[in-house]
Amino acid sequence: MSTSIDGAVPEPVELWTAFKRAHELVRARVVADTAEAAGLSEPDLTILVNLDKAGGALRQSELAASLGWDRTRISHQLTRMGKRGLVARERGDGVTVTLTDAGRRTVAAVHPGLEAAVRRHFTDRLSAAEIETLSSLFRRL
Repeated sequence: MSTSIDGAVPEPVELWTAFKRAHELVRARVVADTAEAAGLSEPDLTILVNLDKAGGALRQSELAASLGWDRTRISHQLTRMGKRGLVARERGDGVTVTLTDAGRRTVAAVHPGLEAAVRRHFTDRLSAAEIETLSSLFRRL
């Protein structure tokens, strides 16, 4: 484990606290710069980006699992997004969630701002080596 500025190895709870603080600060700044400016909630943005990344459609259960959400939460969120025309749900062998044309346009419109906000509040503050280390650690977790 690496040491802190004063040379001491951080205790597990200190490391956890620092991780949570960094996560919350970066998340709040990125959301403030993108989702709110586009009139989306953070859950809206998260679902739209995940569906877009998956090619525009996912089974509802896969989407919920990838977000770490329970069935009730994802169902209520998708109902709200469906009423605004961002997603559609189709029943078949399970429920498939699909981006609508409006959902695709929304993701396309938001993506440049999201990318810029992530760079501004996260990756531009790190070296290439730090980004690679974090990426490796996050994949392991």
